[in-house]
Amino acid sequence: MPIDSLPIDTAWQFAMSNIKFGLDVASEIGWDLKKLGIENCLIVTDSVMVKIGLVDKIMQPIKEQNITFMVWDKVEPEPSLKSMQDCIDNFKDSNFDGFVALGGGSAIDSAKVIALVLTHGGKILDYMPAPFGEGKKIPGPFKPLIAVPTTAGTGSETSPSSVITFPEKLVKGALFCGRPTLGILDPLLTITMPPSITAATGMDALVHAIEAYFVRPYTTRPKPATPPERPVFTGSTELTDIFAEKSIELIGKYLRLAVNNGNNLEARSGMLLASFLAGAAFTNAGVCTVHAMAYPVGGQWHTPHGITNAVILPAVVEFNIPGAPERFARIAQLLGENVKDLSLMDAAQKSVNAIIQLSKDIGIPYGLEAPPFNVKEEYIARLAADTFKIQRLLYLNPVPIKEDDLNKMFRRAMKNWTPT
Repeated sequence: MPIDSLPIDTAWQFAMSNIKFGLDVASEIGWDLKKLGIENCLIVTDSVMVKIGLVDKIMQPIKEQNITFMVWDKVEPEPSLKSMQDCIDNFKDSNFDGFVALGGGSAIDSAKVIALVLTHGGKILDYMPAPFGEGKKIPGPFKPLIAVPTTAGTGSETSPSSVITFPEKLVKGALFCGRPTLGILDPLLTITMPPSITAATGMDALVHAIEAYFVRPYTTRPKPATPPERPVFTGSTELTDIFAEKSIELIGKYLRLAVNNGNNLEARSGMLLASFLAGAAFTNAGVCTVHAMAYPVGGQWHTPHGITNAVILPAVVEFNIPGAPERFARIAQLLGENVKDLSLMDAAQKSVNAIIQLSKDIGIPYGLEAPPFNVKEEYIARLAADTFKIQRLLYLNPVPIKEDDLNKMFRRAMKNWTPT
């Protein structure tokens, strides 16, 4: 059979941002900006970063290189379309030749969208896909952007997408606007995270890694008619597996330590590396049902993305075990479970146990019925229906999903364990 008549795709591509990692590498940001030819930049951050002194920490090395800058510190948690557009409108007549994002995923996602529109003009909704916006083709890359994460979870420093909240519609949407030019990963910037944020962002990274590991492999994807039609999320590959496995292992080793002692630099370093590895894995392989279910929950209850993912994860893993038992048995091992002498299915089930125990140990809510969600049984059918519309993610699930399956998973996620 000729190669070009094969019904499945046989190609994948792996992309990620350039990354600099290490203790105190944030002090080199002035040199990094200068190397990129940036003379006038916009720093996108939030008021907390200003209050705790992290903005000052990066401003000093920028000043030392005689680079001019302005600061936008009005980034919102789970940022809305309006918050991003306000920044764009405020600086539309400025002549920035580069950008810096400082903060968690909200700041970095905001900066990518802001950089896109200030580079190419127009409004955010010009580029947002339907049903949110006009879906115009992005003309090209945005001006250089350096992302400096202060949390360890989103992987936004290497992601091409930004999540935008539409509070009036009670939904969130994603805009694929491009990857940061450089990610500066300095564990010293993460020690200010309180335990609750450390737990939430750490579980976000775990979900990214686990979903990237169990999504359908790229060889099960139909061959596109033309190369540009190949999707951004191509399915798992040999390379995304390597990144995902190492991320899961690091999170199993270090997340509890980071939550219990934020000054543990070994744990902070391990978690920041794990977050990046998970980000690189999932932004190539893709994510699936956990994220699809989390979007309507987060959009309607305005809950933190990492916490929402965490409480949904056990139900999705349990549902998918029959579709990839060897993958889930390996996840159990990586999270520290002893699976010696167990059958494959029993070993795979241990992955659910490991995820629930980790969640309990770091203070994750016991389920969707718990605060801050307070989801009622009568909401489940609507959540399942809204999730079923997100076929671009559900398609990657290793087991075909019906709307009734989503109903069952939401019911399972209502209570992952009985609180004491």
